[in-house]
Amino acid sequence: MVNKRYVARRLALMVVSLFTVITILFFLFRMVPGGPMSAIMSPRMSPEAQRRVIEEFGLNEPLWKQYLLYMAQVVQLDFGQSFYYSRPVTNIIGDRFINTMSLMLTAFTISYAFGIFFGAQLGWIRGTTKERAGMLVVLLLRSTPVFWTGMIVLYIFSFELGMFPLGGMRGVTANYSGTADKFLSVDFLYHLALPVFTLCTYYTGLPLLLMRNNLLEVLSEDYIDTARAKGLTNRRILFQHAVRNAILPVVTAFAIAVGFAVGGQVLIETVFSWPGLGREMVQAALRSDYPVAQGAFALMSFIVITMNFIADIAYTYLDPRVKLGGT
Repeated sequence: MVNKRYVARRLALMVVSLFTVITILFFLFRMVPGGPMSAIMSPRMSPEAQRRVIEEFGLNEPLWKQYLLYMAQVVQLDFGQSFYYSRPVTNIIGDRFINTMSLMLTAFTISYAFGIFFGAQLGWIRGTTKERAGMLVVLLLRSTPVFWTGMIVLYIFSFELGMFPLGGMRGVTANYSGTADKFLSVDFLYHLALPVFTLCTYYTGLPLLLMRNNLLEVLSEDYIDTARAKGLTNRRILFQHAVRNAILPVVTAFAIAVGFAVGGQVLIETVFSWPGLGREMVQAALRSDYPVAQGAFALMSFIVITMNFIADIAYTYLDPRVKLGGT
């Protein structure tokens, strides 16, 4: 059973960590040469127009007061107005977040499912020709730059064969009645296929290698020999005894990977013109659109911190021997 005091301490630590990150982001973006005003001011503006714009975004206040007002807004999940879009930041990063997670969660789910299964298989047949061939393929795919793989996949299946679209997440004539209709449509899945395939060729390697290496250690344990002595089948020994104990580090890796997935895979989103959060963060930084950049980084930090916490708690259910925070 999870120690409630430990959970409370971890939750408090999460709040402090997130508060620290948001504070650093606030002051960091204002230390950039020119500051926020360089993004919204134009030399062609009249002094009166410049004054109105400064007041509209609250940049006429002292820095300490701007900080307090900003933190008060963040508590209400209000990250201000975008300099570039003139829209609430929450709406912008919310749309991009959904787009990114539809791509990244699909890729991670497939990658970790395949990685755990085939990693266990490779660990079980260690030393065979099949294991060496499998490791060669995995290491080759893992060491190949993901953007290069994306361009090759795009060239073959889109330019040459014309089987898939060149990019984006919807067709030009596509019209959706709602969010559910959009993400469950054949057109969306059609656009999703190539970027997910590209990401899977790269991300499958990590859980596969982790699972294989952990399984090799588990197979030397006494309870595996006991299971063999009882006459259990190889399949039952592998999946009911060995895999369950070897999967713990993979769970941690998955939780952390999902956290960082919020930032998206910028290169893949660029190659496939996917309107995700990672691509938007880069564009916001280039445009000096600080409210959007701050909001996106804050969201990513929150997810990373939360997923680490979930990974710690999940350990207690996967392995009862793990005790968090004492008794």
